[in-house]
Amino acid sequence: MDLSWMGWTTPTAIFFIVIASLIAVMCAWEVVSPGGQPRKGILRFETTRGDRLFVTLLGSAFINLAWLAVFGSPLWWALVLCAFFALLVFLFV
Repeated sequence: MDLSWMGWTTPTAIFFIVIASLIAVMCAWEVVSPGGQPRKGILRFETTRGDRLFVTLLGSAFINLAWLAVFGSPLWWALVLCAFFALLVFLFV
């Protein structure tokens, strides 16, 4: 199979490895501590660990797009902002 038409760069590979790793960690967390009791946070509806991961990934995508629109690259400070956002989501949502 020839995949030369795809833009497989090192950052692209890292991106997919990180997403796959996050999903694997969430699966392992669920095996170790089943259930992950849904809770109501600041959004006022029940969320599970998977919901909070999805919100984090979606929010991080928008943070990076906004960063590119306003500041351009590099995205290192956007990555720091995304990590802080993830912490807030898992603590309060």
